Amino acid sequence: MRAVVQRARSASVTVGGEIVGALPRPGLLVLVGATHTDTPALAAKLAAKIWTLRILADELSAFDTRAPLLVVSQFTLYADTVKGRRPSWSAAAPRPVSEPLVNAFVAALRELGAEVATGVFGADMQVSLVNDGPVTLILDVD
Repeated sequence: MRAVVQRARSASVTVGGEIVGALPRPGLLVLVGATHTDTPALAAKLAAKIWTLRILADELSAFDTRAPLLVVSQFTLYADTVKGRRPSWSAAAPRPVSEPLVNAFVAALRELGAEVATGVFGADMQVSLVNDGPVTLILDVD
């Protein structure tokens, strides 16, 4: 699995003009994608890594501060742009594989004690972010 983690002063996701998920206070915006070989165990490993990642003020983690997370599924994290000008999406897992993995990732965060808001899987989403720092990390687990 792959995630882009951004420290956020604020973040929200809008679908069809309605806010469906938002950070209630500063926290982390997490864009997450899955590939064909990912498993629920990898989703849990990524969740634990992000929950304890020391990227907040004073080198604290979301676990330490109980910072909320906003998780947004994003298959485009697996875009292949090596050839030509049109990205290939073949490395991204199809919905029947990726949706349960994103759900497992969110469930693992909640089991760790995280407050998690989400977008809507597969929807046309508008994501708003005020990045804090800015701090943006790309994480892969395998």
